[in-house]
Amino acid sequence: VQLVESGGGSVQAGGSLRLSCDVSGDTSLTNSMAWFRQAPGKEREGVASTYTRGRKSLYADSVKGRFTISINSARNLLTLQMNNLKPEDTAMYYCASSRFVPYDDDWFIEGQYNGWGQGTQVTVSS
Repeated sequence: VQLVESGGGSVQAGGSLRLSCDVSGDTSLTNSMAWFRQAPGKEREGVASTYTRGRKSLYADSVKGRFTISINSARNLLTLQMNNLKPEDTAMYYCASSRFVPYDDDWFIEGQYNGWGQGTQVTVSS
């Protein structure tokens, strides 16, 4: 599976951005897709994950109510709508794919994901 992110940029606090991830290749074994992010000097963390075969999405507490993950299987497109952005959302955002079904206690574990994009930068100024 090949993943290419786009849509990052600079925005003021309170603004919105929409990230996209174009998916290509053999996705027949893909059961979940997710967004992770990594801020300078910090570890990469899970932002949101979605089950590709059903209506199940999971979010980090820090983004609940502000971010929405969605997948368009027909178009092979994963998106992350980010509203009410905060300076602490500043990070490189990565798209990831997995063969595992996401659950509450493991969707955010990097090792669950075997496909990664190159990332897109999001910068939120105060």
